[in-house]
Formats: sequence, C-alpha cells, structure tokens
Amino acid sequence: MPVTALLPERPRLSRLYRLQHEPVQAAWVLLYPEGMVKLNDSSAEILRRCNGTLTVDEITAELEALFSVQGIGPQVTSLLQEGARRGWIV
Repeated sequence: MPVTALLPERPRLSRLYRLQHEPVQAAWVLLYPEGMVKLNDSSAEILRRCNGTLTVDEITAELEALFSVQGIGPQVTSLLQEGARRGWIV
C-alpha cells in the first residue's frame, strides 16, 4: 500500500477545525469545539497549505522551495497522515 493511501488527493482541513495565529500563544493553533492544539512552525506551514487545491507533492515542493531544503516529503506525509487519523485532514 502506498504511503499516501490514507490521504485525500488534495488534503484540506476538516470544517470542524480552524487554523489561526494566536498572538497570546505566539504560535499557530488548530482550534476545534473541544479545545486547541498548539502547532510547531513546521506543522503550521504544512497545515496552512491544506486548502483542498494542492496535492501532497505540491505542498512538499512549495515548502522545499520556500525553505531551500530537499527530501522533506516523508515528514510532510507523516504529519498529514497523523492529521487524517485525528480527523484534522479530509
């Protein structure tokens, strides 16, 4: 089974979650009815691109270009799979 088999072709955040920058936390957070998840910078950058228009490969390529790095595909996929498992990503 391919690594991305559990992910939609163009991942997006579930309507139950809202991503926003929280000045008090000095971080990006994922808000949902029962609480909040404080995100690290890498996770926030990945989730900010989950808008239903970009593929996983396009998200990865955009981040690699933005941060001048290569080979981050496995980390991007891992975070998205965990997000799908938790219901953040649909």
